[in-house]
Amino acid sequence: MTGLFITLEGGEGSGKSTQAKLLSEHFAAQGRKCILTREPGGCPQADAIRALLLTGSVDKWHPVAETLLFQAARVEHAERVITPALERGETVLCDRFLDSTIVYQGIGKGLGADYIRELHRLTLGALAPSLTLLLDIDPAIGLKRARNRAGEETRFEHMDMAFHQRVREGFLALAKAEPERFAVIDASRGVEEVRQTVLEAIERRG
Repeated sequence: MTGLFITLEGGEGSGKSTQAKLLSEHFAAQGRKCILTREPGGCPQADAIRALLLTGSVDKWHPVAETLLFQAARVEHAERVITPALERGETVLCDRFLDSTIVYQGIGKGLGADYIRELHRLTLGALAPSLTLLLDIDPAIGLKRARNRAGEETRFEHMDMAFHQRVREGFLALAKAEPERFAVIDASRGVEEVRQTVLEAIERRG
């Protein structure tokens, strides 16, 4: 039996982590076996790489090196957490996955979406979510929310507004190209409104 792989995507401050947690609680209340995880991270090996990627100066990494680090973390995460859970028939909820790398490094930093997809194919084959919830928000609003959070993982938040606009446009372009996989959700609304829309999207997709 193969489980359901659901990802949550979106720009900074879109509320992905909050909605992922609420959705995992909803599944738990239904008695559905669910793993809540995130990228970069999700296992000790990938968490070590996360610390390298999300802290420090904006220009800390060359875009190619940055991409290779993200994919290295993803390989560890997939092999140790995601794939085993899916093989057990469990639902995997992941806060960010390949689409974020396509958009942030491929589009935002100019490496190209095809470059990112080919790297993924070479390292993880056809592993992909069956449903992606895109929490869409104006970058100005999202960044304001994000900057109210505590913590040191602020490297991407400090990139310029033009970068964050490219990220938003990139996500929306992916959703337009794959409407059968993506559900686009207005993340500018309140947490409860967004939660209800997420649940409706899950129900529509079965």
